Order: sequence, then structure tokens, then C-alpha cells
Amino acid sequence: MNEAEIRRYAELMQELGLTGLEITQGEAKVRLERSAAPVRDAVYAVPDAPAQNPQSVQSTAKADGCASVTSPLVGVFYAAPAEDAKPFVNIGDRVTKGQTLCIVEAMKLMNEIAAEEDGVIEEICVTNGQVVEFGTELFRLKR
Repeated sequence: MNEAEIRRYAELMQELGLTGLEITQGEAKVRLERSAAPVRDAVYAVPDAPAQNPQSVQSTAKADGCASVTSPLVGVFYAAPAEDAKPFVNIGDRVTKGQTLCIVEAMKLMNEIAAEEDGVIEEICVTNGQVVEFGTELFRLKR
């Protein structure tokens, strides 16, 4: 599958108002997803390929005393270890440095995202199953 074909499918998604599309041609498999938000209309092409090692989680301080936990890679956000399991964390939970907060799946590799510091979950900024980019804010921790 070449870039022109992928762009054609992305345009079709836009035209039909689709937020996701998976195409299989022979051994090639491409999944396209885009944000449903009107302000931001991103399209992702994630082919099946060997996964790369994720980078460390970024945690940045905000003016309101909260730290932001961001995604170190592009992938799908999962709040729980399994579909029928309870979430790793909920709003108001106290977390410690190194505690798993969520999973980001990238190319069929499940990457655990851990807290970089102690704090309390102030906000969960994404929804379960949402595609996230590198740097997308996942959680806000109150110190």
C-alpha cells in the first residue's frame, strides 16, 4: 500500500465522517484513526511492524501545582490491564513513583506508563481506547 492510497482512504474517512478505518491488502494491514474533535483533525497510519522501545514518560509541572503525565509514544490508551478489569487509577487516587497508571499499545506491544513522582490523580485527560500522540497529556497529578 502506498502513500497515495493511504491519503485517498484518509480523505474518504473525512468525507464520510469516520473516525477509524482498517484496511488489509495481502500481508499489508493499515489502521487509520482520526480525532472526532472539530478543532483538531489528525489522521494516524499505524502499520503492523516490530515495535520500538518506548521513551520515558514526560512529567511537566504546571502553574497550578499539578504535574502533567504525557504519552512517550503514539498508540492506544488503555486505562485497565484487561477489558473487564478495573482501571489502574481513578480520579482522587494517591499514586507513588513507579506505580503503573495506564497502558499505551503501540504496534501490538503493551507499554506500561508509570508515575514519575508521588501525587494524587487530579484529572484523567483521555478516554479508554483513545489514540494518543507523543506528548499527549494523559493525567494531571496534584503534588
